[in-house]
Order: sequence, then C-alpha cells, then structure tokens
Amino acid sequence: MSKVLIIGCGGVASVAIQKCCQNDAEFTEICIASRTVSKCDALKAKIEAEGRSKTVITTAALDADDKDAVLALIRSYQPDAVLNLALPYQDLTIMQACLEGGVHYIDTANYEPEDTDDPAWRAIYEKRCKELGFTAYFDYSWQWAYQEQFEKAGLTALCGSGFDPGVTSVFTAYALKHYFDEIHYIDILDCNGGDHGYPFATNFNPEINLREVSANGSYWEDGHWVETKPMEIKRVYDFPQVGKKDMYLLHHEEIESLAKNIPHVRRIRFFMTFGQSYLTHMKCLENVGMLSTTPVNFNGTEIVPIQFLKALLPDPASLGPRTVGKTNIGCIFTGVKDGREKTVYIYNVCDHQECYRELGSQAISYTTGVPAMIGAALVANGTWRNPGARTIEEFDPDPFMDMLNKWGLPWVVDENPQTVE
Repeated sequence: MSKVLIIGCGGVASVAIQKCCQNDAEFTEICIASRTVSKCDALKAKIEAEGRSKTVITTAALDADDKDAVLALIRSYQPDAVLNLALPYQDLTIMQACLEGGVHYIDTANYEPEDTDDPAWRAIYEKRCKELGFTAYFDYSWQWAYQEQFEKAGLTALCGSGFDPGVTSVFTAYALKHYFDEIHYIDILDCNGGDHGYPFATNFNPEINLREVSANGSYWEDGHWVETKPMEIKRVYDFPQVGKKDMYLLHHEEIESLAKNIPHVRRIRFFMTFGQSYLTHMKCLENVGMLSTTPVNFNGTEIVPIQFLKALLPDPASLGPRTVGKTNIGCIFTGVKDGREKTVYIYNVCDHQECYRELGSQAISYTTGVPAMIGAALVANGTWRNPGARTIEEFDPDPFMDMLNKWGLPWVVDENPQTVE
C-alpha cells in the first residue's frame, strides 16, 4: 500500500499512471503533477470513468524546473516515493527535492542538460570526454554524484527504470544470477518494427530521440570506451516475430552502468533499428541546423531549433491508433557456466495495437511506462531498498522479472540464439 507522486503526464507517464491504477492493491494513492495540469485532470477523469481502479487520484500543477516548487509539493502530499517521468533535463532538480524532502526517487533515463552551451556544464563535460573517452551529452556522473547524500539519508534513488535503460539491465542481472558464472559479452538490441504511416516522426520525445541518435556511437571493450561516428557500424538481425532489420550501434546509458556493475564483462554494445527513410530525414534536418540546441534569433524572438522542430512533429502520444507492428527489445549474453561457454538471448516482444487497445498507447511508451510502474512499486513497498543513487542491475532481478510477466511485458529466454558479429 503505497502513496506515490508521479511527475509528468506525457505518453510514458500515461502508461505508467494507468498501470499504477491497475495495480491498485499496491498504489492506493497517486498524485499526477505536470506543468499542464489539464492533461493530468483529463487522465484522472478517464481512469475514474472506467471505474475499475480503487486508487485515489489527485492532480497538481507543477514546474519541475523549480526545485522549491517540487519540494513544496512533496511536503504537502507526503508520498512514499516520487516517480520522475518528466524530461531528463529535470532529473537533478527532482532528485534534490526528494533528498531535501526525505522521499525515495525513481526515474527512467539519466540526466542530460537542456543547454549544451552552458559554460559551467561544458567545462565539466569536456573534462569527462577527455578522461572517459565518449562524447555523449548524457551520462550517469551527475546522478552518481548524489550517491553519498542519498546513502546518508537512508533513501534509495533508482535511476533508469524504463526498458532501455531498465529492463535490459534487469535481464543482465537475471542472466548472471540464473544462467552464468561470468558474462563476457553483452549485445543490447532495440528493434521497433512498427509503422505509424507518417513520412517522419519519433516514437518518444523528439528532443531526446534526435539528439541521441545523431550523436557519435560508442561501446565498452576491454576496460575502455571505443567511440564511432554516427551510424558507422551497421548490422542486420532477424528479430523473432519482427523479421530482418537494419540496426546501428549507438551510445546508450546502460552501457556505462553495466560496465561498472557487471564483473568480468569484456564488451558491451547497443544497437537500435532504423529505416532508411528515418535516417535520410534526420540527416537532412541535421544538415540544415534543425537538431541544434543553440538558440537562434528569429524575427526578434529567441528559439531553440530542436524545440521548434519538436513542435512541428507529430506528438509521440498521438501515434497509438495508427501504429501497427511489433517491438522486440532484449539482450544477447555470452559467457561461461561451469567452465563452458554459452550464449543466451532474453527478450520481450510487444504489439503496438495490443498496447493501444489496452491503454491507448503505442508500444514504445508502453514498454517504458510498465517498467517505470514496476520500479516504483518495488521501491515504494520496500522490496528494493539500497540507499544511494543506484542503477537497476544492482537489485535482485527476480521480483521485477515476475512483475514483467504479470503486468504486460512477458519475456522469452532463447538458449540457442543467432549472435551479432
């Protein structure tokens, strides 16, 4: 029986909130808070009109960039935990408010700055690039810096409880616990075989998505980072229930935490599928400066190009009714058990139209929102408690894996999979 404050009311948050209300034996009370409180009120009305949940829902207007406002809401609502489903730009503000307010914290993606030209942030970023060897704007160092403070306060900050990062790291912990003595190689494969019918759209927040996929790729090998040019490394993989797809190596945040927390690992790579039309549109937008985060002056008004582009593109939350096909996201592990080498593939397949029929969502939001609910449940009810700023593979994977099966993301273990060269 938990009371949770949920910050955000976009596509992922809508899924997580509806799943919390399905799990009303666990989530007895939730507060939905967002800058646009009308979205919170509309979702509350939808859930209450369905009449299937006993969860008590309240709503609140909140500017998640304002730490004092977040803290004031925490102190007035008195939740057991805060589930942050706002933008990654706001992670540190919300973490700080949770620390001062004495509540546990859960999110789905690690911190990255909104303004990558900020001199103070830039100095720290460039130092990290030289020391670690990768240039992605997002990394865990900013949140891991809270480790000691959360530990001393006896609070758990669970970082990265989405699908990737999130479930992929739970798959890793589960594989290590049940299938391997040592894991040496991890390939994380993210395939979206869905078709929304638009010439160009992103399946989650365009600002985050386009910045991520247009950046340099990188992977972890033999104790250090190897960086690649954007989309330099391409492979083709035959995904169960989806088929053959082109996939490209990207930098992704769980590589960083798995390299830190999984002993004996020699290489970790992350691949995501893209169609040629998507890549062509993205390259054109990049070439004309539309992916830039540097403000420009237009007719006396300062605008950020990528934010303007976001306003022009279809809202990811609107893609549900027109998206058909399936996703397949999972991990291929190679390592040793009892002195013998073995390979195991753990994955989930999710159908876009089934997600829409259940919750009015497409599968990308669904596969992130369900794990967010699960992480929040396990932290709020005390099943997962480890004070500090932690990533999800640091916890016992079994209760999480059980809840994936129960709440809509069943997984498969293939002990004789196709591997990636």
